[in-house]
Amino acid sequence: MAYRFMSNRIVPSSNRLSKRFIFIFTISLSFTYLCYSILFCCGTIMPTQSYEEKRCLHHKNVGSEKLLQKDCIVDRRTALDETLNVALTHQGSSNARNQSRNSALPITHKRSIAPSEYNITVAQKYGNKKLPNALIIGVKKGGTRAVLEFIRIHPDVRALGTEPHFFDRNYDRGLDWYRGLMPRTLDSQITLEKTPSYFVTREAPRRIASMSPNTKLIVVVRNPVTRAISDYTQTLSKKPDIPTFEELAFQNRSQGLVDTSWNAIRIGMYILHLENWLQYFRLSQIHFVSGERLITDPAGELGRVQDFLGLKRIITDKHFYFNRTKGFPCLKKPESSSQPRCLGKSKGRTHVQIDREVIEQLRDFYRPFNIKFYEMVGQDFRWD
Repeated sequence: MAYRFMSNRIVPSSNRLSKRFIFIFTISLSFTYLCYSILFCCGTIMPTQSYEEKRCLHHKNVGSEKLLQKDCIVDRRTALDETLNVALTHQGSSNARNQSRNSALPITHKRSIAPSEYNITVAQKYGNKKLPNALIIGVKKGGTRAVLEFIRIHPDVRALGTEPHFFDRNYDRGLDWYRGLMPRTLDSQITLEKTPSYFVTREAPRRIASMSPNTKLIVVVRNPVTRAISDYTQTLSKKPDIPTFEELAFQNRSQGLVDTSWNAIRIGMYILHLENWLQYFRLSQIHFVSGERLITDPAGELGRVQDFLGLKRIITDKHFYFNRTKGFPCLKKPESSSQPRCLGKSKGRTHVQIDREVIEQLRDFYRPFNIKFYEMVGQDFRWD
C-alpha cells in the first residue's frame, strides 16, 4: 500500500516537469526559427555585393547550374545599370554626371581614377556598340589625327582609333559590320570615328545620310598649298622613287597649268567637295576646324569642337603644352601615365623644300577656290 501511494505522488510530479520542459523547449525553438527567418528574409530582399559575388561564385563552380550562374550575372548587371541610368539620365552638367558615377566608387578608387578613365571602364563593361553620332571626314594631312586624339580625352566621347574606311572602301560589308568596329558607349556618350578620305569620296555624303541624316560632321582644313606639300612629303617617305613635286603638280609649269587630276592638288579644292556634301547635309551640321589655329591655339579650336558636339568645355589650356621639337602641341601627362601624349613620328615631319615660285603659282591657282570656300562657310582662314 505504501508503494502504491508513493507511486501516485511521484508520477504526476514527473509529468508536470516533462510538460514544462517540452513547453520551454518549444518556445525556444520557435523563437530561434523566428529570428533566423527574419535575418534570412532581410538578406534575400537586400543582398550585399559580397553576398551576391559569393552566390555567383558558388553557381559558377557547379557545372550543372549554368543557367543559375547566368541569371546571377544578369541580376548584378541590372542593378548596376539601374544605378548608372539614374546618374546618366540626369540633365545637369557633365561634371554632375561624373560626380554621380564616381559616387559609387570606393574612396581609394576615386583618388586614383580620372573621370574620363572611369567612364571608359564603365562603357567597356556596360555600354553598347552604336553607329557613330559624329564623323571626322577630312581632310587628309589637315590635322585630323590631332583633333581625334585631343577630343577623345573628353569623358563623354568614345572614338575608334583606326580609320575604318567604311563609307568609301568597305560599304558592301554592311552597317552591322561597321557597328561592330565601334567602341562600347553609354547613352550619354558620343561615338566618333575618323576617315579623312570621306570628304573627297563622292558617294560618302549619300551613304552617311542614309545611315543617319542627323550625323554631325567635322572637317579639318588647312592652307591647300601647305597641305599638298605635306601630302607629297608623306608619300615620298614611303616611295622615294616618285617624281618631283613640281612634275606632279603641273601639266605645264611654264604656262602655270596645274594638274588637277593629281589627288594631292584636288583635295585642296575644298569648295568643290563641300558642294557635294551640302546636297545631303545642312551647313550647320558641318564644323570646320582650322589646321593652322589647331597648332597655335589647340584649346580654342577644341573648345569650338566641344560646343559643336554639344559637350561641356572640359578640354582647356591646362591639357596642352607646345612641343618645340615636333613644332606641334601635345597633351600633358595624364593622371594614369608617366609620359605626355604626343602624336606619332609621322606627324610634324619636316616638309620637302619647294621652289618659292612654285608655291606662288599654286597660291594663285587656289585663290579663287579659297574665296568661294570662305564665302560658303562664313569664315576667312587667311590662306592668301
